[in-house]
Amino acid sequence: MIPKLKKTDAVEPGSEPAADPLAAGKPARTRVKVCGLTRPEDALAAARLGADAIGVIFYPPSPRGVDIDAARRVRAVVPPFVTVVGVFVDPEPEFVQRAIAEVALDLVQFHGDEPPEFCEACGRPYLKAVRVRAGVDLNRFARRYASARALMLDSFERGMKGGTGKTFDWSLIPDDLELPFILAGGLTPENVAEAVASVSPFAVDANGGVEASPGIKDPAKIEAFIREVNRGQTIK
Repeated sequence: MIPKLKKTDAVEPGSEPAADPLAAGKPARTRVKVCGLTRPEDALAAARLGADAIGVIFYPPSPRGVDIDAARRVRAVVPPFVTVVGVFVDPEPEFVQRAIAEVALDLVQFHGDEPPEFCEACGRPYLKAVRVRAGVDLNRFARRYASARALMLDSFERGMKGGTGKTFDWSLIPDDLELPFILAGGLTPENVAEAVASVSPFAVDANGGVEASPGIKDPAKIEAFIREVNRGQTIK
């Protein structure tokens, strides 16, 4: 028999849980994306060690850039429940559609100057990167890209679209940012716990900080990175 709701069990007005769990403050668990995968064995290691997502970069100038054939080989070993993210920088629309179809991308990350209409037209959930520096209004940016699933907050360096290997001033992130955010930019096993404790991101993005050399991941560093992400959530 289903028990009747007692008067003392009633939910007080205004105490209902937030409709959007990502808007309720600190996430229950900080997710981890390992980006810049070029080899199947590195993607498999990242997944086995606990990565929630892996990223393949379709940007030839990057030392971690891959073509569609290489991305397909990486994708082929990724187990269920690990998100595969394709990273693009001011791409041609036809190439985005081809990569989505042939690699079976789950999520698309735009890291250039793509307008919202371009991002929405890809037909996949998307992330939009913003290079953070003093004077950038992140909430204004979030409102412009309101259809994004999250913002990717990365470091600014003139002439570079990402991959700087440098952190930025995390105090520039507003407490009331209107979209979930993924923290990127120079994160390593040595500083990611502090980052997680400081700004409570929905997720963090690991790239150069978990490599043996550009494009070649180090499983020991990935393991240490994920361990430190988890530790960061316990720091008061």
